Amino acid sequence: MVSKQETSAILITLYTPTNVGYDTSITNIMEISNNPIPGLKSSLLPATIQKNDKRAKLLIGVFSFVVFTAVVILTRVKLAVDLGFDIHIFAAANAVINTIIAITLIAALVAVKNGNYRLHKKFMITALVLSIFFLISYITHHLLAGETKYGDTNLDGLVDTTEKAALGGMRLVYLVILLTHIFLAAIILPFILFTAYLGLTGEYPAHKKIARITWPLWFYVAVSGPVVYLMIKPYYH
Repeated sequence: MVSKQETSAILITLYTPTNVGYDTSITNIMEISNNPIPGLKSSLLPATIQKNDKRAKLLIGVFSFVVFTAVVILTRVKLAVDLGFDIHIFAAANAVINTIIAITLIAALVAVKNGNYRLHKKFMITALVLSIFFLISYITHHLLAGETKYGDTNLDGLVDTTEKAALGGMRLVYLVILLTHIFLAAIILPFILFTAYLGLTGEYPAHKKIARITWPLWFYVAVSGPVVYLMIKPYYH
């Protein structure tokens, strides 16, 4: 732990003009930023990638469109393949991955609030990687299982009047959670990627500003996913 006297001495040294000039003080500050002093709040990380907004927006837009289109098309296809095990294990995997992502997002938020930017970065990259695994598992489940109707107790693929009556108000609750989950999941990817881009290029004020929108939306998608799974699970066949 650095004492107050040592901290004061460091700050005085940094801001005291030298015979070399102003550039030396700036160099010292950069060195301190790259090697944080124990006991002091961690410094912001240097940029990881070079800034190129035009290219980034193009790549993010194209990638997001391709992913969205692929999900829409592939989830409408059902493959008649017998894998020899319960294919709904992929749905369970989706719920587990989403739960881990939600926990990771909370951990990342706590880390950045505490000034631990390096740990925050690691958590966020972990959440991004987990999202890739989720996407693969999600598409695989829909390709193999097809569509399941909430409230379809007789598993005939339809929800008749009697089944709707048995659900009561829970059907509305399910639809609200499901539709908001689907809508936000569909639009969140470019927000996530651009927020990550701003962080990796070291544009921290802009990163923080957009993260205030991206984080709660991403967190809602991650939490509502397992909720939808738990509600639809009894109707899998």
